[in-house]
Amino acid sequence: MKLHIFSDPKNLGQASGSLAAEHIKQAIQSKGQANIILATGTSQFETLNQLIQEKDIDWSKVVLFHLDEYIGLTITHPASFRKYLTERFIQLVPTLQAVNLINGEQDAQAECHRLNEIIRQHPIDVALVGIGENGHLAFNDPPANFETKNPYIVVQLDEACRKQQMGEGWFPSLEDVPQQAISMSIQHIMASKKIICSVPDFRKAEAVKNCLENEVSPWFPASILQKHADCSMFLDQHSAELLSPSFRKQAFNA
Repeated sequence: MKLHIFSDPKNLGQASGSLAAEHIKQAIQSKGQANIILATGTSQFETLNQLIQEKDIDWSKVVLFHLDEYIGLTITHPASFRKYLTERFIQLVPTLQAVNLINGEQDAQAECHRLNEIIRQHPIDVALVGIGENGHLAFNDPPANFETKNPYIVVQLDEACRKQQMGEGWFPSLEDVPQQAISMSIQHIMASKKIICSVPDFRKAEAVKNCLENEVSPWFPASILQKHADCSMFLDQHSAELLSPSFRKQAFNA
């Protein structure tokens, strides 16, 4: 894992978005197409802002998937990840070759089957992900399923995850946060050729420490990233604050 620590979320996002752009262009150059995964949430604001400003990406050769979506939430709901990606990315770049968004309003198992058939034909070149306050990767809350090979699965959201969504302002109360979601599985995220993980903010500091300094465990889902062959982790000074001095020495600081 390549660890980078930046002074603030904006610098973090500029670096992670620029790296994502380079990986996307490399995939297009080498095989004529790039298959990408985008994450959502407040942690991705600056990364996506940078990515849409990058030049010389032929978006007509990019196929888009995303990590997760609530079950039962309409696309017009403020917390909808389909709405998020449509407004913050899809409408702001030239026409993509294909967009494969998760529809949580339909039968969840049938939607997983539909998406699994598509994504199996599109090996992921670049995955943009984050880490939740409870250490989750996508919506794989602890203890995460490290074994399933199915690309998309139905998951239960734990209370810590749901409190985070409320705390970020996406829902007015905990009762309004759905209890289930469709999520990309841990194994399928790990099958991505390159992973870029962007994690700003002190409220993620404990999860960052747990996932980077502990042994790989389903109780710290994002700890699995330690095993990926090409993962770049982007932190700011706040999210990196609890890392041990010896661990911080491994990082590139900017």
